[in-house]
Amino acid sequence: MSRSTGRFLIIDYNLSRIDDVRHMSAYARTHHGTEVTLIRADPSASDAEICDEVIDLDPLSPDFVERAERLLGPRREEFRAGVVFSDNAVQSGAVLLDRLGLRIDSPELAGGAFCKHEYRLSEAAHRKLLAAQRLLVPDFATVDSREDFADFARSHPHGFVVKPTKEGNNRGVAVVGPGDSLDTAFAEVGPYLENGVICEELLPYRREYSFDGLGRVSFITEKVSATGRYPVEVAQILPARLNHAERTAVERAGWQVNWLVGQCDGPFHNEIRLSDDAAGTAVVEPNRRPAGMKIWSLARWVYGIDFYHRWVDAAFGLTTGTALPEPRCSAATVMLGVRTDRSFAPVDVAPGARPFEDAVAATAAAHGLLPHELAVKEFAWLSPERRELHATARDNADFAAQGCVVLSAAGADMGEVVRTLRALWLEALDGATGRTSGAGAFGPVPAAVAPATPDPTTMMEAAR
Repeated sequence: MSRSTGRFLIIDYNLSRIDDVRHMSAYARTHHGTEVTLIRADPSASDAEICDEVIDLDPLSPDFVERAERLLGPRREEFRAGVVFSDNAVQSGAVLLDRLGLRIDSPELAGGAFCKHEYRLSEAAHRKLLAAQRLLVPDFATVDSREDFADFARSHPHGFVVKPTKEGNNRGVAVVGPGDSLDTAFAEVGPYLENGVICEELLPYRREYSFDGLGRVSFITEKVSATGRYPVEVAQILPARLNHAERTAVERAGWQVNWLVGQCDGPFHNEIRLSDDAAGTAVVEPNRRPAGMKIWSLARWVYGIDFYHRWVDAAFGLTTGTALPEPRCSAATVMLGVRTDRSFAPVDVAPGARPFEDAVAATAAAHGLLPHELAVKEFAWLSPERRELHATARDNADFAAQGCVVLSAAGADMGEVVRTLRALWLEALDGATGRTSGAGAFGPVPAAVAPATPDPTTMMEAAR
């Protein structure tokens, strides 16, 4: 289109999603003929490059809505559509879009998709209804002091989870088991006390999935998480390996979560635990935004649907069908760590070395796959800066890199591939940084990497 006919408003985003914002901005311009306005705190020069107008406002500020409305209210006729693209803005951004007269899911219920305590309160208020749908509501309590923390520990002697009420990316989440030091655990959440900390009983179900999608279109992603003290996400697999009963249970729980947080037309990413017999579910947390870890990119490769484009269309009031095509492959995002606690920066990698491509090639060979049957789709270092990384990651930022692969071989199991890839990545990274052991760049795949019976909950740090 030759000239703009209004504006598309994007309210906030996490910095790791800048490519997604660029993608949506370009689509809004070319397919809807709008210019793009972005609101976020401390915008960067890159923001000005991908958006036509950038406004510096923090969606967490108590007066965010009032200040933004004063700026944009007199121009409300310019704005044709808008989206909220971060947890921090999920409620305040929804209120602003509503006041500007733009289409948005419920502002009143949006807080449950940001504040974990608010969501648990909503669950508790509907406990009987949820229980009738076999959705377990865990015991929980906010803690403000060491005494509150100890009280919850005494009432849950078999262990519990402690986490910030308003943080994402697995930051600050820890499992406190029997015999663990309460002082150490409480000190770890100390930085989050001002904004709220919540304790929750351990969910009794070990398998975890996410119910993802937009509007009435949904798909289920299989989450691979670390066991132990820090339940960090280490991989996402699409499609999830589920039978009909399992899929039905996760879908039932996912729609119930959407009702509680007011999702209707927009995106969702609800993290759900499933019992081994598929009879029960429990919610880890809801989100009213696109999933992280490139899950919508996985959906594009698997189903051929660009959900970012569909999200922009939905904001303009355009909807499509609710049925997904059959998956044409499987895909996974894999978090890539370090073998030992170490200082690391991408500049440590030898010039010309391609450790992820090497690890993928070695993984394909280990599983008897042809080179084209396991393809690299994306790879990125999480930060260009030097950082101290833990071999046992404590949150999703505690990795060196992230990679995406697509598996097109019929009958091959992506879960086993992910397990092998994460182990062989450690070999490849050590080789690329001059840390290769005497065994050579790639030794045999460790026995723990490829057990006879796949278990998605134990796809853990095989080489740790």
